[in-house]
Parts: sequence; structure tokens; C-alpha cells
Amino acid sequence: MIGSLFAGISGLNANATAMTVVGDNIANVNTTAFKANRSSFANILSQSLGGSSGNDIGRGVDFWGTTPSWSQGSLENTSSPTDLAINGRGFFTLNDDNGGRFYSRAGEFTFDRNGDLRNPDNLVVQGYPVTGVAPDGTFALGSLSDISVPGGSITPPMGSTEINADINLNAGALVGDIFSSAVTIYDSLGNNIPVTLTFTNTGAGAWDVGASIPASAGTGVTLNGGATTPLAFDTAGQLTTPAANIPMVLTLTNGATNTQTVTWNLYDASGLNNGDLTGYASPSSTTFLGQNGYPAGSLRGLSFDEAGILMGSYSNGQLTPLFQLALAEFPSYYGLTKMGHNLYAESLESGQALPGVPGSGSLGSISPSAIEMSNVDLAQEFVKMITTQRAFQANSRVITTSDEILTELINIKR
Repeated sequence: MIGSLFAGISGLNANATAMTVVGDNIANVNTTAFKANRSSFANILSQSLGGSSGNDIGRGVDFWGTTPSWSQGSLENTSSPTDLAINGRGFFTLNDDNGGRFYSRAGEFTFDRNGDLRNPDNLVVQGYPVTGVAPDGTFALGSLSDISVPGGSITPPMGSTEINADINLNAGALVGDIFSSAVTIYDSLGNNIPVTLTFTNTGAGAWDVGASIPASAGTGVTLNGGATTPLAFDTAGQLTTPAANIPMVLTLTNGATNTQTVTWNLYDASGLNNGDLTGYASPSSTTFLGQNGYPAGSLRGLSFDEAGILMGSYSNGQLTPLFQLALAEFPSYYGLTKMGHNLYAESLESGQALPGVPGSGSLGSISPSAIEMSNVDLAQEFVKMITTQRAFQANSRVITTSDEILTELINIKR
């Protein structure tokens, strides 16, 4: 009889703790990236009525612990470009100022006055710095470090290395007719230099072209090694001479690199005429002039893409990759140590963190300007609340009934 009292008490204790878990889930229904917990129970077996295992009698229930639900929470869009949500598996990697490392699914980040990307607990978000960008847009990454972009960052200039020009030279022009067109290029310091292309007709389907720059920039320009170079067109108005792109060599005296070579693209990579320079029977005209250089630019804005790449937008129109966000995967999420404030720490049970970038391996992608909401299901929690309350009431009834039986036994003895 005493055993039933202890069994009832254990049920009260276990269900009271379970109610605490339910209350915690409901309280965190709006907590960013909160993961709901589920209560687990285990029976207590400590009494046997004989040698057969079938006669074992339990002594109540024990609260075994909680198990988090790692299901994806819904994503909510925000207006902040530094709010990030992981769409799939993985954790953000965060460091404190003493080098301690933590992990989180909550992506409410902002840049502080020093340019460090931090969470509300002042932990610095980790990423891989971009150390170089290839002409095809691919880039190399450095070692894991704090994501930091100081205000007032400047991207260096890039001197022009090629120009493209859509120009038609009138097939009906007379010998000695002149047509000019100008394109602006940039030197190694980011100075803009106007280059004037001058075309002089020398006969049917034939022209000479020369180039010049202001005296304040340099002493001159050579085309194919000379002051001018001949151009020839066939009866269909297609360029036949020269048979390759034209190297333009600028001699500069303005403090930039003394000799700058700029390729005038007339043929594609396979050697075919790209059709930019033509000799049709229509007025000489320029429909497009372009080059690949740019001046220095100051930072104007920052944004992330789905691959977790932090792009810097600069005043010179350039969009430059600066960092790629670091994510971490674990052999077992259930072994992670809860640190509070939606932070987790690595443990023996979780296994060692497996670092990577968004989209690699099993890691998810990034949803910029969004946060992951709590995965708490309120309807399910209300059902748990009712069943837990009923279980608590039932256990209290066990204690009351056992007490009544004991009272009857005492009265019989009297």
C-alpha cells in the first residue's frame, strides 16, 4: 500500500516537470529558431513478488529527460539584409571575444560600428574571406575568421585591358573622309583617359585607324606597333584586315603604370570575326563603346545571397564577393549542449563540428532577409497540456485513494 503512495508521488513529480516543458515550449513560440522539446518518461521497477519476471511490480515513473525536435521552423521575411535563415541542415558558427565557439540556428545579425557581423549576444559570425577573384567570377577562400567589413572600405581600381566597339564605317565614303569615335579607359590608378579613335578612308573598303590621348595623360598610342594600322573590308562589309585583335599600347606620364596595353577585340576566342567593326553602305556611326576597367570605389552596401556569399556594392558599380558564410554540421544534433539564448556547444555526444559552406555536402542554403521561426506547434502543445493535467489529476487520485485505504486499515485495527 505504501508503494502506491510513492508511485503516485512519482507520477505527480514527473507530470509536473512535463508541464514545465510544455510551458517552456509555449513561452518560446515566438523565439527565433527555438526548437520544441518533448518529455520522456521511464518506469521504475524495484519490487518482485517471486522468482518470475512476470511478477515484477513497478514503483512509479521517472522523468527521463527532454528530446528536442530538430524539424525546420517556418521562415519569416524581414527588411534587414543581414537577417539570415538556414533552409535545411546546419548551424551558424559564432565566436566570442575570447575565442569561445558556439553554434546557433538564429540568424538575427547586424554589423557593429567596427564592421563586425554580430548576433544580439555580441558574438561574431564566422566566415571564409575571399582572397582572390578570377576573371570567370570564381574565387578563392581563406581560413575561417570573423566576418568583418570596416566602414569606408575601398575597392582598388582596375586598369582597362580590353575595349569593345560597335562601329560601322561607310562603304560610300570618299578618300580622305574622316570619322572619329572616343572611348574612356582607366589606368592603373583609376584615372579615366579618353582615347580618340580616328578613321581615315584610303579607298574602297579601306581605312587607316589611329588613336590619341590628351598630352596631360601621356605621349601617345600605338596600334599594332605603329601610329596607324590599316583596315580592309570585303564586298559583304566584313572585316578582313587585320586578321586578329589589335593591341593598343598607351605610353602614360601621369604617374600610373608607364606602359598600358589594351586589346581592341575584333575577333572572338575561336578566331571568328565578332562583327563589331563593319563596312556597310550606311553613314559611319558608333552604336556601342565599352571597356573592362573601373576607378576606385567606396563601399555603399552589403548583402548576402543563397550561397551565403557576402557581396559588397561599391560606388564604381562593382559588386565584389568579400566573405562566404561558414556553417557547421554535427554527427548528432541530440548530443549538443544547450547554452541558452539559442546557442549550442559541441560535446562528446554530438561529435566534432564539421565545417563547410552553404550548399556543400548536407548543409542547407541561406535565405537572406529572413529568419527561422520557432517550430513549436501550439495546437499540439495544448493537447499535451490537457493530457499532462489529466495524468497529474489521476496520480493525485491514486494518493487520495491509497490514503483512504490506509485509513480504513487503521480503523479496522482499532
